[in-house]
Amino acid sequence: MTKHAFADAGTLLGRSLRHITRSPDTIITTALTPIAMMLLFVYVLGGAIRTGTDNYVNYVLPGIMVMAIASGIAYTALRLFTDMKSGIFERFQSMPIARSAVLWAHVGTSMVANMLTMVIILGVAFVMGFRTSADLGAWLAVAGILALLTLALTWLAVIPGLAAQTMEGATGFSYPLIFLPFISSAFAPTETMPGPVRAFAENQPVTSIVNTIQALFAGQPVGDDIWVALAWCVGILVASYVAAMAVYRRKIS
Repeated sequence: MTKHAFADAGTLLGRSLRHITRSPDTIITTALTPIAMMLLFVYVLGGAIRTGTDNYVNYVLPGIMVMAIASGIAYTALRLFTDMKSGIFERFQSMPIARSAVLWAHVGTSMVANMLTMVIILGVAFVMGFRTSADLGAWLAVAGILALLTLALTWLAVIPGLAAQTMEGATGFSYPLIFLPFISSAFAPTETMPGPVRAFAENQPVTSIVNTIQALFAGQPVGDDIWVALAWCVGILVASYVAAMAVYRRKIS
């Protein structure tokens, strides 16, 4: 984006963030379901799942974070859908602002909101007994991976937000994404799964992302998982961005 576009996006980002500060229940609601799942798995199901670790909350936390991001981006699609239906996009087009700034403002809002959700979930996890030997570099790596995943999935959310005809259509795409961690290494090792399920689990993006974050939190080598995770995130980001901009140009043309 140009300097002018950055300035416009910053102004519109402030508008979107003000909407969130007026309804903080959005962030709380986004965090509640993943936290409830974390409580369920740790205190009800965790004792029956063999993960090779004595502290199940350490094992399950990365998957809960991914689930929270998948849930949070649905609000991006919803906010875009609401703006499209309210006619505010047409008003923005009549103003001397960069056209891409509107989308980037929504993307920036998603990044801020989801990072706040991550902080809430992490705080609850510490209360539940989460402990880590990660150093500053590992923490920065975890934050970077989560931010890249959020950015990629947010641009994916932009597509239904622009193209959907109903509110349900705008947010319904997130359900498969929320379910995806269940068929991964997020809650149980893939080695315990039957053949076809294991093959899918080991070759979908959530597993490499979760494995990388688990290793970083444990202070262990991440191996090839980090490169697979980054490849998935960048691939989803590039494909989603190109598709979202194509839909946007078609909508405003």
